[in-house]
Amino acid sequence: MGRLAQTDGLTDVQREILATVRDFVDKEILPVATGLEHRDEYPTRIVEGLKELGLFGLMIPEEYGGLGESLLTYALCVEELSRGWMSVSGIVNTHFIVAYMLKQHGTQEQKDHFLPRMATGEVRGAFSMSEPGLGSDVSAITSKGVRDGDDFVLDGQKMWLTNGGSSTLVAVLCRTDEGHPEGTAPHKSMTTFLVEKEPGFGQVKPGLTIPGKIDKMGYKGVDTTELIMDGLRVPADRVLGGVTGRGFYHMMDGVEVGRVNVAARGCGVAQRAFELGVSYAQQRQTFGKPIAQHQAIQFKLAEMATKVEAAHAMMVNAARKKDSGQRNDLEAGMAKYLASEYCKEVVEDSFRIHGGYGFSKEYEIERLYREAPMLLIGEGTAEIQKMIIGRRLLEEYRIQG
Repeated sequence: MGRLAQTDGLTDVQREILATVRDFVDKEILPVATGLEHRDEYPTRIVEGLKELGLFGLMIPEEYGGLGESLLTYALCVEELSRGWMSVSGIVNTHFIVAYMLKQHGTQEQKDHFLPRMATGEVRGAFSMSEPGLGSDVSAITSKGVRDGDDFVLDGQKMWLTNGGSSTLVAVLCRTDEGHPEGTAPHKSMTTFLVEKEPGFGQVKPGLTIPGKIDKMGYKGVDTTELIMDGLRVPADRVLGGVTGRGFYHMMDGVEVGRVNVAARGCGVAQRAFELGVSYAQQRQTFGKPIAQHQAIQFKLAEMATKVEAAHAMMVNAARKKDSGQRNDLEAGMAKYLASEYCKEVVEDSFRIHGGYGFSKEYEIERLYREAPMLLIGEGTAEIQKMIIGRRLLEEYRIQG
């Protein structure tokens, strides 16, 4: 383990968990990740290993069979997993966001029903907010939930579900007009529904279809899908928290935590890109000496390492702020923005260090080069982060009078 991206003040338990995850990454993920990625193959054996490690229950409270760990511990684990293969962290992340939303906002019955099985990985979560043509404008969603006796009937089309096929529980955001008079602000007439389903593709239950995997440039292995609801019946007791109209707040709370996760992914991918670059630079020779001895390459390595260190520090700060019970949207937005941008830059510099070999699928950096761009748009684009950061700064520094 190198000197970069160390975290001070961790407990013995946290250090033990991270050492275990790092060992798992080195032995079980890195040797197979590029092959699985090139085949776009779901990492079944890796997922079984994550279950055995207890990572699906990392932040689920101990009373529900989880480890009851902090967001910081989780983010540092995601950083390690992403260092191995970012797609693996995606399999855990959407599951974790749904578990977090249940823990924070679910009814007692919902927590008792889902969380113990989520902790073991028996129930696997996905969450669904975006729609085709919607982009970052969540308030414009058109999927609807209409009350019908003891059920709601859901209709609409959702997009970009990570784990859409492999999950068995999806948190779906829909518009509901029940109890909300005409003219109610759009974000106050949304509800999160907990939709249980079978894993797989096609019609997975009456009224619910998962068409198939979206073919992507990178971020392969993990299944990213659409979700189509056509008369899908969901019992009223599967409204998250038992009350309609709170869905937007539930989702934003989950996304806030998800942004720390995306920052952690950026940190992990950047670390791996630096490791590959600094190693290759000491092996490749030009003009009679390793390229690491050329000043131009040393400058690149210096810039890359500084970016790795800075992104890690901001990610840790955002996680600790949330763990302390404070509002962290400013810090999470900053961490996500910086870590994703720096990740792209570090990966590109490592790619340049590799020269022509960076363009070859035999070299791992080629995979990282296709994965890094996803972080620029996942959990809100860089432009959305800057809007959030700018608005929060104006709140904090408002001129009095």
